Amino acid sequence: MASSMVSSASAPRAIVARATVAAPFGGLRTASAFPVSRKVQKSSNVGRIKCMKVWPPLGLKKYETLSYLPPLSIESLAKEINYLIIKGWVPCIEFDVQGGLVTRDHHKSPGYYDGRYWTMWKLPMYGCTDPAQVLSEVEEAKKEYPEAFIRIIGFDNVRQVQCISFLVYKPPKAAFL
Repeated sequence: MASSMVSSASAPRAIVARATVAAPFGGLRTASAFPVSRKVQKSSNVGRIKCMKVWPPLGLKKYETLSYLPPLSIESLAKEINYLIIKGWVPCIEFDVQGGLVTRDHHKSPGYYDGRYWTMWKLPMYGCTDPAQVLSEVEEAKKEYPEAFIRIIGFDNVRQVQCISFLVYKPPKAAFL
């Protein structure tokens, strides 16, 4: 019995001793291991690069995020909505029948803007996991208000902030588009 106590008592010490052994410091690498100068290579695709012209400031208004791009296809909208859902944000649909612009018509003080708040289309879509659900609600809003601007907002219900917002529909008769 005494021999079993001795062997069990010495086992933890041996494990602890092995666990604390570390490799000795080998020093820093020599400077010869790092390159002194690098060649700058010219890009071979310079002639193939095509840039997209973005929002021209004359005669057009900027509305929301992504509004300077051409209208998004249904597939692109579904990808944006899927990103919003993956991030855990709640999709909300809003519309505005007054032009969709953020302006300063009634007061010129800092931080005051008219048109900042739009009318919410139904309630926020808590628990929504499919972009098709959001797109079907957008289609319903288009049928109900064909002359309104419609946007989707991603709302973070934990931090209580709006994280993303983008325009999904511009009315066809808007004169300044």
